[in-house]
Amino acid sequence: MKEIKPLALYLPQYHPTEINDKWWGKGFTEWTNVTKAKPLFEGHQQPLLAGELGYYDLRVPEIREQQATLAKEHGIYGFIYYHYWFGNGKQILERIANEVLTSGKPDFPFCFCWANETWSGRWHGLDHEIIAEQTYPHGDVKLHFEYLLPFFKDDRYIKIDGKPVFIVYDAIDLEEKNNAYLSELRKLAKESGFEDLYFIAGNKTTDDCDYQNLGYVGKISSAFKDAWVTEINKQQHKLARESNKMSSFEYYKKRILGILNSKSKEEVFKVNPSVNQQDMNNIVDRLEFKETNVETYPCIMPNWDNTPRSGYNGIVVYNATVENFKKQIDKAVQYLNKQNYDENFLVIKSWNEWAEGNILEPDKEKGRSFLETLKKTLYNS
Repeated sequence: MKEIKPLALYLPQYHPTEINDKWWGKGFTEWTNVTKAKPLFEGHQQPLLAGELGYYDLRVPEIREQQATLAKEHGIYGFIYYHYWFGNGKQILERIANEVLTSGKPDFPFCFCWANETWSGRWHGLDHEIIAEQTYPHGDVKLHFEYLLPFFKDDRYIKIDGKPVFIVYDAIDLEEKNNAYLSELRKLAKESGFEDLYFIAGNKTTDDCDYQNLGYVGKISSAFKDAWVTEINKQQHKLARESNKMSSFEYYKKRILGILNSKSKEEVFKVNPSVNQQDMNNIVDRLEFKETNVETYPCIMPNWDNTPRSGYNGIVVYNATVENFKKQIDKAVQYLNKQNYDENFLVIKSWNEWAEGNILEPDKEKGRSFLETLKKTLYNS
């Protein structure tokens, strides 16, 4: 039986960038949203306070070393760095990966997930503002590959049978807008001495597509997402029923009282705040990993609360306990043990998405508990 290899998605964002300075203010990072977050309902745990690594700056190489050491000590095989390539050579947040490459540190396996989607301001109330548009120009593939090649050649880069693993977050968007992209990348890889590339479709898209025909060898399962969407729909139906029960008189009474008693426009919307909440108990109960026509790697998620980024438009998953995390790991292990895959990857979303409350890294309250649960469950230690 092959070793199970946990891979944690990694956000390389925690340092100032020109584009974030322009849109959100000088010196903005994810920590800006994290530290200013406030509880939106009774019992809501915000802000989420950093743990032993502190409110770090990823430009500091010692921090990257500490992250890798912490991950390795708890059984994580490698990081999946989000990679942002928008076409025509336009990149964002590439600095950290570049420094990891040139410095040779940390000595820890990694691969890329091409986060191929347009950046908009929708999470911040700027629905129609495009920050960076995702494009796939036909003449851009060679430039993209030339950037990727030094990473693919690095001994730390994760490969399967010598084939560099490259994850495409939104496989369908790429297929619809440039269906020759993967074959061109594959051709360039072979010309550079590789037998092939090992393309994996991300969990942005559902599992019921013919990914093999699209040129993929693997797929990150969308089973958790499917179970979660079911819970979201259930909650929305519940809110709709409750809303219909409220008379127009009661509704406007609440609104008027809110306006008269509020100190600011913001507080008007706190009269009857509607924060979308789902129960992790229900999500985990529904979670069921299924095969597709390519190798399908389970994806699990320890926690979620993106209200620091999105306010009342965010979603809070409650009962995100280590017990529910263990249940996810157990289901993933049971699934992988039935397969005969090239590698038994277990994808964890995410290592450090703090503004989404989606972290394996230690926070102040729970410390290393999720990491320790992973290690104990997988390795009985």
